[in-house]
Amino acid sequence: MPVNPIYHHTEDKLMQELKWVKYAKEDPKGFEPLYNKYYEQIFRYIYQRMDDKETAYDVTSQVFLKALNNIHKYEYRGVPFASWLYRIAKSELYQSFRDKRAERTVNVESMHLFEMIEEWEEDKTDENRQLLLTAISKLNEEDIQMVEMRFFEKRSFKEIGDILEITENNAKVKAHRVIKKMRKLFDDYK
Repeated sequence: MPVNPIYHHTEDKLMQELKWVKYAKEDPKGFEPLYNKYYEQIFRYIYQRMDDKETAYDVTSQVFLKALNNIHKYEYRGVPFASWLYRIAKSELYQSFRDKRAERTVNVESMHLFEMIEEWEEDKTDENRQLLLTAISKLNEEDIQMVEMRFFEKRSFKEIGDILEITENNAKVKAHRVIKKMRKLFDDYK
């Protein structure tokens, strides 16, 4: 599986972010480079999971407000600062769903579905695409999130583990189980 450079950083980029975080802990103005770097990415993460753009903007604003207010709690773990933002975003999304401000959706590009089908079948038909969509719709929230992060966003297991607050090995195990579950659903529908 190719690595998505949007979500992965070199050691130099991680150290630059760490400098920004240290500055932001001292002065709220220092948060601006982090905000500028990650706003669009966090917005897309949220918007892909809900049905309303305005609500997505509101939730994204809440994420960055919470991040700014709690920057003093941030601890560097060897992964991009975005991992911490994604944990906040996940929490805010779930709160939004509980508050019924938003409906849970999965925005999936055909390209991503065909990549998943390619791993299982050679036949990239619309029927298989629809079967895979049906299989995804039967997954629970946690499983859908794993599929999105691993297959659609192409995140590393280390970063997935950090976002979900589990070990890297546990992320691998969970991903394997989700794939197995999806494969069974896919085969059952076929």
